Amino acid sequence: MNHKPLYLLIPALLLVFTIGAPVAQEFPSKPVRIVVTFPPGGLNDIAARILAQPLTRALGQVVIVDNRPGGNSLIGTEFVAHAPADGHTLLLMGFAFKANAALRPKLLPYDTLKDFTGVARIESSPFMLAVNPSLPVKSVEELIALARARPGQLTYASNFTGSGQHLTGEMLKLMANVDIIHVPYQGDGPATMAVIAGHANILVSTIPGIVPHLATGRLRALAVSSGMRVDSLKDVPTMAESGLSGLSSFELTTNTGVVAPASTPKATIDRLSAEIVRAMELPEIHDSLIKQGMHPSPAGPSEFDAVIRADIQKIQKIVQEANLRID
Repeated sequence: MNHKPLYLLIPALLLVFTIGAPVAQEFPSKPVRIVVTFPPGGLNDIAARILAQPLTRALGQVVIVDNRPGGNSLIGTEFVAHAPADGHTLLLMGFAFKANAALRPKLLPYDTLKDFTGVARIESSPFMLAVNPSLPVKSVEELIALARARPGQLTYASNFTGSGQHLTGEMLKLMANVDIIHVPYQGDGPATMAVIAGHANILVSTIPGIVPHLATGRLRALAVSSGMRVDSLKDVPTMAESGLSGLSSFELTTNTGVVAPASTPKATIDRLSAEIVRAMELPEIHDSLIKQGMHPSPAGPSEFDAVIRADIQKIQKIVQEANLRID
């Protein structure tokens, strides 16, 4: 039998083993999906849509905003947790992402700290207290006086139980010693519409969802939950300026950003993070965020991961200090 030298067979063997093998593709190789866990109209949705256009240009692939509301943000979050870790499916996370980790860790269909990795922080802004203009109050002090005169009669709307909006409302009740009924909705948008329609008296929400309705007079802003006033709303005082102080952890901010499935390649995370930060440096993007009441606060993967962990611990502390029960 005629045997060919082994070195002559090596190229043929390599060809056999490479036929049908998947070819490594550089990221991104298809459209990128940013999942928002609430309906259109809230801070997360607005932030995602502001960033989608410059990211589309930078990545060379269409960036799609995919709203998947429900389950106190669990539906969309679980979807991303179990998505392929290739950078093409991302989560625009906000306070709810961290609140669920702090309040319901054993009930989650994923592990917040193990199944996700930070990509980039986008912004950090406070929550806002607003009212339907038909309510005869123009300040937090007047609201407190009215609530004390009508115990159990006033209602406040938030996006869902356990959110930053809910915690802000409950701390208001605790610090002012008032009885106001919480009515949770599925997102900032529905909560805002409920107050505008008169189904609830008071709204605790993120600023972007409220801003468009201030100029039209459909909502009246009373205060923000940060230690400083918002640049674009200088006439709106902080809670502390409104006479509410004493609870050490009262200041709450959103710390909104993008996370990805934990096993996403580092090179992909770094590329995404760099493009997001670069997009936020564009004057039109920076100004758009400011006009919506957000405070642009870009941060890379490691810094954002640290912020997420710190926020989860802070939420746990707030619940303890305020003696809240989150079912």
